[in-house]
Amino acid sequence: MLDWLAALYPWTKSLHVISVIAWMAGLFYLPRLFVYHVEGYEKRGVAQGSEMDLLFQRQERLLLKAIMNPAMISSWLFGLALVLTPGIVYWGSVWPWTKAIAVIGMTWFHMWLGARRKDFIAGTNTRTGRTYRMMNELPTVLMIVIVVSVIVKF
Repeated sequence: MLDWLAALYPWTKSLHVISVIAWMAGLFYLPRLFVYHVEGYEKRGVAQGSEMDLLFQRQERLLLKAIMNPAMISSWLFGLALVLTPGIVYWGSVWPWTKAIAVIGMTWFHMWLGARRKDFIAGTNTRTGRTYRMMNELPTVLMIVIVVSVIVKF
């Protein structure tokens, strides 16, 4: 029934990897922008609604809306196509479950970043640069879990 996916497997896998790379780039960079944004408030006296604040907000919006959201959606779509491709995933193994949990964690982090962007827009951000620096490590940990799961296939 889904044999046509097997014929498209190299393309699906390639597009999935490309999408994931774009998504990860955004997941690494947006928290860093938040660090600079917060530290602009704290250390450089950047005021809410100032030209610098609006510049940060524009960069954050474009990164999230033009790169991260489409990359996340395409990562999920191509990833689900891979899951549905006959012979690719054996659900009796541990690795598909660890990968799935890590991908859900990555998606939660993406949504958390979107909520933090709204805090900046509303002028209600209460998190420090240190918080954003620490949260910036989460996608790295999740990426390690995903890559090891898929490559080692334990």
